[in-house]
Amino acid sequence: MSLINPESAFTFLSYGALIQEFKVAGHNVVQSFPEAKFYKTHNDAYLGETIGRTTNRVKGAILENLNGQSYKLAVNDGDNPNSLHGGLRGWGKQDFEGPKPVNRNGREGVQFRYLSRDGDEGYPGTVECLVWYTASMEGEKTVLEIEYQVELVGDECDETVCGVTNHSYFHVNPGMSTTEGTVVSLGTNQFLELDQCQTPTGKITIFPSIPQPGKSFTLGATEPAIDDCFVMDTTAPQTCPLDTRSLPLRHLATISHPDTGLSLEIQSTEPAFQFYTGDGLYIPEAVTGQGIRIPSRGKRSGIAIEPSRYVDCAGREEWRGMCRLRKGQLWGAKSVYRGWKE
Repeated sequence: MSLINPESAFTFLSYGALIQEFKVAGHNVVQSFPEAKFYKTHNDAYLGETIGRTTNRVKGAILENLNGQSYKLAVNDGDNPNSLHGGLRGWGKQDFEGPKPVNRNGREGVQFRYLSRDGDEGYPGTVECLVWYTASMEGEKTVLEIEYQVELVGDECDETVCGVTNHSYFHVNPGMSTTEGTVVSLGTNQFLELDQCQTPTGKITIFPSIPQPGKSFTLGATEPAIDDCFVMDTTAPQTCPLDTRSLPLRHLATISHPDTGLSLEIQSTEPAFQFYTGDGLYIPEAVTGQGIRIPSRGKRSGIAIEPSRYVDCAGREEWRGMCRLRKGQLWGAKSVYRGWKE
């Protein structure tokens, strides 16, 4: 999908409904592979993937008191006993239908569809997921809007849980091997405190090394090291609608780099977002069909910013209202990404 010229273009793949290319002023600002086949063999890092049926972690890899019973999920979170990003083969590891060209809200776009069957990675109920990517220009800014919709379409149960986000790793100084020197501004410094298993304790507090919202900080070679869920709305467990698309967009983060002049802003209707500086990131070397070697990429080679509900809202009954999906309801979310060069 090209916007006016090839310097502002996107490439999407049906595998994982993922983002392979997000060009801003001729620079691809997402970590990617040059050939689609590598996403099936080299992508343990979830580059560009659509994450589902739930996002982030489910503590203990179990859903209790759902449809009056418990559901055991896949454990795939390293040394932690959690289920991560939808399981061993979550939606980012599945083939979606599409891309189907669409005109959505007056903008050029594509639609992807995935039917997740009852029992998929342990989750109950058959659900349909729709993903829309729409592209536009706002002056010199390249704009990508992502919209998600999930519906419980099967009759196997009365309720399920869901959550969807995108797991791109952004790099606004793509000529360098790490994100060192990237200037970051977050829309909040409140985050979910974590226990020793990397799941929330239930307490929302101030992140110690993040300045107040709107004030920037710069990523160094090793610090700050962040992999946490930041909270835009502390009342979300009581007030967040299942479909947030009608809510106003809120500023989650802006990243920029003085050496390139490239900037990227992320907004969303979601009440939280994971911010990860990529300290555990590893992308293995790949060799293309033409024999071109793509070097491996290591820690801090990209920044993940994942709009979402609270981590483990599927597993915590007091937060489950944010993600519990019943027949006749729609789960929805919308995020907007704006990139430009100064």
